[in-house]
Formats: sequence, C-alpha cells, structure tokens
Amino acid sequence: MTKLVKQKLLYNLHLLKSMGYDYHKSLDLLPPDIKNMRLPDNIFALKSNVENCYLCELSKTRKNVLFGMGNVKADVMFISDEPSNSEDDLGFFYAGKSGELLAKMIENVLNIKKEDVYITTLVKCKSSNTLNRTHVESCSEYLVKQIELIKPKLIVTLGENTYSYLINEKDNFSQVRGKESIYRNIKLVPTFSANYLLRNPSSKKDAYYDMLRIKNILELSNWNIYYPYY
Repeated sequence: MTKLVKQKLLYNLHLLKSMGYDYHKSLDLLPPDIKNMRLPDNIFALKSNVENCYLCELSKTRKNVLFGMGNVKADVMFISDEPSNSEDDLGFFYAGKSGELLAKMIENVLNIKKEDVYITTLVKCKSSNTLNRTHVESCSEYLVKQIELIKPKLIVTLGENTYSYLINEKDNFSQVRGKESIYRNIKLVPTFSANYLLRNPSSKKDAYYDMLRIKNILELSNWNIYYPYY
C-alpha cells in the first residue's frame, strides 16, 4: 500500500469517526509524519508531503497545492490566508491582480525581488466557500514546520484573517496593523492583504507606510548582525 493510499484511507476513517462511527478506541487516525515532531527537516521533503496531503475537505476541490515560493533562506516570510483563485488555477504565487499588486509592494517599496522573499499561506489549498478554523488547523503543523525551516527574521501577515488565525487574538485589526509583535520568537507585522487593497484602494497609503516600517525593521535587523557591539 502506497503512502498516498494510506493517507486517503486514514482520511476516510477520520470522516466516518466524525459521523459517529466508533470502530477502535485507541486508533490514531493521523499519519505520524504529519505531526510537527516527525515532519521532515528538509523543506523540499516537506513540500512533497504537503502536495500529497488529503487530510481535509479542501483536497477534494483544489486544482493545485500552493506550498510556498521564494528564497528558502529569506529574511522575511509573507503569509496570507489561502491561495487566490488565480494561484489555484495556475499553481504558483503572485498570479492575478492581487498577486501582481503584492509583487509591486515588495519590489517597489522594500526594494527586494519577490524571488528573494518567501511566501506561503495558512492553508495550502483554495477553499471553495469560506475558509474556517478546521481547515487552518489541518494545515497548521505544515506552516509551523515551514517557519522552523525557513527561519525568517520577520513574518508579515497579509490580512485580518491571517493575523487572527496565527496570533489567536481578537484584536481590532486597525489598531494592530503595521505594529510589531512576536510570534514564536520571530518579529511579526500585520498589514492589509492585496485582495483587500484592490477592493479598498483608499487603504493603499496605509499599506505603503506599513511596508516602510517593514523595510526599516529588516534594515535594522541586518545592521545589528554586522555591528553587534553598537
């Protein structure tokens, strides 16, 4: 039995259990290799695991798995909530109008090529309706492992949903947006998602200032590395 078939079988057993079937009191339905402690310590092996994941309902409707893209040694990691329709259709990030806008924000304000940052999502598959916490929890160990392997100096969350899911707080987004906080000992700054900015172009000025703060944090971080005694 192949690993893929095993994962499909375990998913179906988990689905039956959620419907009330009680077939084994001590059966562990999750494959050991999706638990963070036993996920591979290699970003490319992790990518292979995620691309063959069928642990939640999003796997039924996805067109592509969007694991992550960019420099695996990047100083900054961008995290959005889920792939866009265009990204799901084409199988890569920065697709569609929202992707083009985000690329411009990175390259024109941060003065960093989009290939030199790392971008990923809370969930690796596009939801057909509304993204919910169950979907996020199914993918959460993958994201935690990605962060552990990339080791960014700064995480930028894109959009209110991403911030609230990651930080698990119900803060007023307008008050925390653009401000620095800490996630797993890593600096984190939330800002608007590109989709939101397309719907609300008047907020682009605020997003521009957020990106300037992000640029400043990165510059100070690099300065501290080269000048540790100042």
